[in-house]
Amino acid sequence: MENQGKNMNVFIMADMEGISGICRSSQVKPDGVDYQSARRYLTYDVNACIDGCFAGGAKKVVVRDAHSFGFHFIWDELDARAEYIQGASPLERIPDIQNYDGLILLGYHAMAGTPQAILEHTMNSKAWQNFTMNGRKCGEIAIDAGIAGDYNVPIIMVSGDDKLCKEVRRFLKGTLTAQVKKGFDVEGGKLLSKNCAHDLIRETARKAVASCKKIKPYKVKSPVTMRVEVVSRIKLPFGNKNVKIIDGRTYEVSGSNVEETLKLL
Repeated sequence: MENQGKNMNVFIMADMEGISGICRSSQVKPDGVDYQSARRYLTYDVNACIDGCFAGGAKKVVVRDAHSFGFHFIWDELDARAEYIQGASPLERIPDIQNYDGLILLGYHAMAGTPQAILEHTMNSKAWQNFTMNGRKCGEIAIDAGIAGDYNVPIIMVSGDDKLCKEVRRFLKGTLTAQVKKGFDVEGGKLLSKNCAHDLIRETARKAVASCKKIKPYKVKSPVTMRVEVVSRIKLPFGNKNVKIIDGRTYEVSGSNVEETLKLL
C-alpha cells in the first residue's frame, strides 16, 4: 500500500564490506591502498539509500557510520537532508533506536565462515571464528536485528552480496534486500555497475520505507546467551562472574537482552 511510510523516522546503519564497488580488504582499512576511493563508494551508497527513504515518505533519516571506528563518510558529499552519527557510542550500538520506525542495514556482510561471501566475518575478522546467539549460529545481521527488536523496531532493508541476502532471508521475514554483488571468494565477486547499484538501493529503500508498517521486528528470546569461539589462543576472561568458560577458545555470556549481552563480550 502506497504512502504507508509517510512520516516515518528511519535509522541507517552503514557498514563497509557490503557496499557496492567493494570486494577487497585494502578498500575497508584506512591504511589500505584502495581505502580513499572506497570511502566515496560508501558515501554514494548512503546518499542513494537516503534518497530512497525520503521518496518512500520518511520524515527523518539518521545514518550511523558503523564500520570499525566510524569515521569513513566523506562529510561534505553527504545528503544534506539527513543527520549523521560518527565515532564511538559506548552506551548504545544503535543510539536512540527506540525513537525510530525502521532500521536499514546498508553495506553489511555475511557471517564468519560463509563460503564464497565477500569479506565475511562476525564483529572481529581476526579473532572471532564462530558466534552463536541462543544456540543458533549467526552474524551481525541477527545481532543488530535483535537489538532493534528489543525496542520493537523492524529491519526493513539490507544491502550487500548474494550470500548476505540469503542469510537475511533465513533470519528476517519481510525484510527487503538489495543485492549489489555476487560473491566468488572472500576477495572476489561480480559487482553491479555504479549506476545500477545505486538505482537498486534507492528503489529498495523507497519500497522498504513505504511498507515499513508491514514488517515485524526480529525478537530474540530472553535470557540471551551469546557464545564466541575465537580463532587462536587468547587470554580468557577467568574470574569474570558474567562469563562461562567452555574450553580454551570458547566462552559465553548471558544477559536480559541482546545489547546488554553483547556488551559483556
